[in-house]
Amino acid sequence: MTGLVTWQADDGRGIEGTRLLMSGRGLRALGRMVRAGDGTADPAFTASYRLDAGDSGRVRRIAVTSATAGRERHLTLNRTDDGFWLIDTGSGTGRSDFKGAVDVNLAFSPLFNTLPIRRLGLHRNRGDQVIAVAFVSLPDLTVEVAEQRYRTVSTLGEGEWPGQGTVEFAWDVFTAEIVVDAEGVVHLDLKPENILVDGE
Repeated sequence: MTGLVTWQADDGRGIEGTRLLMSGRGLRALGRMVRAGDGTADPAFTASYRLDAGDSGRVRRIAVTSATAGRERHLTLNRTDDGFWLIDTGSGTGRSDFKGAVDVNLAFSPLFNTLPIRRLGLHRNRGDQVIAVAFVSLPDLTVEVAEQRYRTVSTLGEGEWPGQGTVEFAWDVFTAEIVVDAEGVVHLDLKPENILVDGE
């Protein structure tokens, strides 16, 4: 199944568009985001990414490029079969297990919450999971391990629309309810006319 999804940030200063190719729990995505600065410590930037999550839903590779007015940065993360991540910044390489993380979360992007929700099937079966993720900040592309919680609020068919489920997301003191479609893809407005459709 292929499709296009777009999101607008709650604060009105960002937009993201992604082309998705999904099969089973596997997912490939090609996306771009643009974010306006707030005039203080939050600079304006653009970013693009290529994401590959295998049949198990675990991330195999992500490549991210970000650009501000003053600088362009690159980051590639490749997960090896033995559970380590190879980190390439274009000017140096490294290796980490990121405390066993198999998911990546990219700052400001709704799409990346889709990864653990689909992998764990939380939109279809009730669950409550605390997981480690490799969190990639923007626009500086630093990587740190974050502990995040995903808890099913309503499975498919229990929400306002038949093809809708809701999962609560929590990180530190921040919590939000995430609305997803039948494929587990995050949507900001999941009315029938906005549900992801097959692009083929």
